Amino acid sequence: MDTNLNALALEWVAAWNAHDLDRVLGLYAEDASMASPYIRAMNLSETGRLYGKDALRAYWGAALPNHPGLHFDLKAVFAGPDSVVIHYRNDRGAEVCEYLRIDDVGQIVEGAAHHV
Repeated sequence: MDTNLNALALEWVAAWNAHDLDRVLGLYAEDASMASPYIRAMNLSETGRLYGKDALRAYWGAALPNHPGLHFDLKAVFAGPDSVVIHYRNDRGAEVCEYLRIDDVGQIVEGAAHHV
């Protein structure tokens, strides 16, 4: 496995577990996109995808205070040539996989959450 992608996955989980939005967003490129069924459920986008770090900050910044017990238990990390899939169990016991595509400088440019 690419050690850089593994390190990114570990830092991503640690940043979320620290409830540190700036630390999480520091992993993302300015023009990153994110897809999640929760984006659609919150009526933030009909497509379920947001574009740009400002949109991600607004989305996660609104959601994070509503989940004070947020915690991800890492189950597995799957690395591809320019992407990583992080499999974790959240604090509510749900299994989740996050697909993260990485640019040439190691920042996340695209993400997609996949919930059971």
